[in-house]
Amino acid sequence: MSRNIALALVLVAALAACSSRPIRNVENDPIVAAGRSMSMAEVEQAINRAGMSLGWVMTPTRPGLTTGRLAIRTHVAVVEISYDTKSFSIKYKDSVNLEYDGGNIHKNYNGWIDNLEREIRANLSRA
Repeated sequence: MSRNIALALVLVAALAACSSRPIRNVENDPIVAAGRSMSMAEVEQAINRAGMSLGWVMTPTRPGLTTGRLAIRTHVAVVEISYDTKSFSIKYKDSVNLEYDGGNIHKNYNGWIDNLEREIRANLSRA
């Protein structure tokens, strides 16, 4: 009986691990804006537009820092987006119901970050 319980626990742990991945942060992604330099205001606008187009609630915190919050059903992801005129970063800040354990998070989170990064880049290149 105890062998069956141990096997069941191993199986449950393996299944739980399948739904989580190492957390992905974006570090100093370069800003490329059609061969010209951008102002801080233009970068902020591009970041905010990108997030809002994907359903993120974007809240400027201070110059060079915006907080993004995405709520999908019972799941919430919160990131901090730091930026200047040369690069931007997206870093995990908080979450609800995403199985965050200090290093891993639900696999969907990284997809949301990939989409946000891609949309920010697209908005910056159009600015």
